Amino acid sequence: MKKWSGGVLIASLFMLLVLRYGVMENALGQTSILSPFYNTSDHLRLNQVGVPNAVQNPENNTEVVSTNSIVSSLFTQRNFSDEEVRSLETWNHLKQLISQAEALPHAVEAIKEAGAAWESLMVSVQEERQLGSVNGSLSHKKKEKQCPYSLHKMNASELGDGSGYKLQIPCGLIQGSSITIIGTPSGLLGNFRIDLTGTPLPGEPDPPVILHYNVRLSGDKITEDPVIVQNTWTIAHDWGAEERCPSPSPENNGKVDELDQCNPIVGKDDKWWFPTSKYSNGSRRPPVALDSAKPRRYFPFKQGYLSVAILRVGPEGIQMTVDGKHITSFAYRESLEPWLVSEVRISGDLDVISVLASGLPTSEDLDHVIDLETLKAAPLPAHKPLDLFVGVFSTANNFKRRMAVRRTWMQYDAVRSGAVAVRFFVGLHKNQLVNEELWNEARTYADTQLMPFVDYYNLITWKTIAICIYGEWPEDTYPPWAHGPGYVVSRDIAKAVYKQHKKRQLKMFKLEDVAMGIWISEMKNQGLDVRYVKDERIHNEGCQDGYVVAHYQEPREMLCLWQKLLEGNGPKCCGG
Repeated sequence: MKKWSGGVLIASLFMLLVLRYGVMENALGQTSILSPFYNTSDHLRLNQVGVPNAVQNPENNTEVVSTNSIVSSLFTQRNFSDEEVRSLETWNHLKQLISQAEALPHAVEAIKEAGAAWESLMVSVQEERQLGSVNGSLSHKKKEKQCPYSLHKMNASELGDGSGYKLQIPCGLIQGSSITIIGTPSGLLGNFRIDLTGTPLPGEPDPPVILHYNVRLSGDKITEDPVIVQNTWTIAHDWGAEERCPSPSPENNGKVDELDQCNPIVGKDDKWWFPTSKYSNGSRRPPVALDSAKPRRYFPFKQGYLSVAILRVGPEGIQMTVDGKHITSFAYRESLEPWLVSEVRISGDLDVISVLASGLPTSEDLDHVIDLETLKAAPLPAHKPLDLFVGVFSTANNFKRRMAVRRTWMQYDAVRSGAVAVRFFVGLHKNQLVNEELWNEARTYADTQLMPFVDYYNLITWKTIAICIYGEWPEDTYPPWAHGPGYVVSRDIAKAVYKQHKKRQLKMFKLEDVAMGIWISEMKNQGLDVRYVKDERIHNEGCQDGYVVAHYQEPREMLCLWQKLLEGNGPKCCGG
């Protein structure tokens, strides 16, 4: 295991490291007996879990949702291949989470959405099976790649339907995705809107708005000056709190991804404004009356002037640049995350020339993966505990990040030999295309555990065998806890957590790393010998030379870090 001492655990995705995977041996090791999808009487007797008859929807106190109807499709017994069963080894063990879903906002919705997504996926899987088999294996449907890397529409006629311009985003957005809009504010007022919308739940008339970007060149009820208003909308909460640029309270201008929520130059005197007969790109400028006596203030959009606006998806929020200059940053709001985006809508007084979506989530074509066999996970040893188990939190459409992990530190000899096991814990997606690719990925690489709920960040503790709910901690201070990018716990702690989970004795908290700290503190109070070790090589922000864990690393950075290790340079960071 010496190679692991200088190893890299890239925490672009959150990680849970558990020493001595033997604790899971009883829970998951006997998959042929405990798998929730084998139709055997022994299985049914072993896995009956009591759940309440109904769950109260926290978003609407008048609506009572039947638990049985929610879980019926999620836990129906089905006939799966051995490869498919391996990706569902933890699925049935999470059934009891349903009984506590009412305590967490959006949990009931996440389970309802998962039920619909799972049923649609199973219909697709069944259709594939009905195509027949070739040489004993399923023949996969031949179809165009469902999750494209980029999409573009080059003229307004391709985008418009009379109600504005729309561009479908089939598999959501991820960190690094961008939407580029080229157009000219026009019309009487020059006001326009850009909306990133999701998919409405069944029965809902309108989709959620993950980002509402409203450009008001003629001002509004609050100001006569041009202003940008950003917001979100859901059917449950209506409009959220507006964020305005320029802000009426500049002293409260915060940071998102280390960038100003509103660039301070917006709304200030524009010292660099020089009237000219041409655009900066050389195209001719339309005639616009200029009043030299009136002071000009900088605003990124101008009526009659061509603009290139780019929305970029970052770790913490969405950034807008216009003509190469950062303008605004908008932090993600609860349950409104970029993977939900299914459509870009543009409306109002904007003559759109083109819209380009790039950096979209896409999986690799399995028929053209040269090193496929070396990327498949080694099977778990039947009667021998592991030296180390690494659980990686991932969202469904983060295909590239998982592939980067498979091609880097999952290629260590210890992982390839099976002494160390790595598994991705992934919730379902609302988009069927994403779920189909995730399903194929899971059964191909045998390193993915699917979760019976749609993935929201607030539910991340569910992936550490718990429920994310809002708790009131009785003490004056919280106990010690490890940063989320990566931490290690010994086998006795992992075993204690598992036992308390089985007895439903764990107190639940919203953040999984804080929850683990609280659980360990209680174990210590009950007599467990606990020793805390702080390792400065685990970095919560970015990367530093000598790292054990580096956070917020893109797939190409992971590959670069891995290459440095292979070349014998040790844990050295990439980039500036």
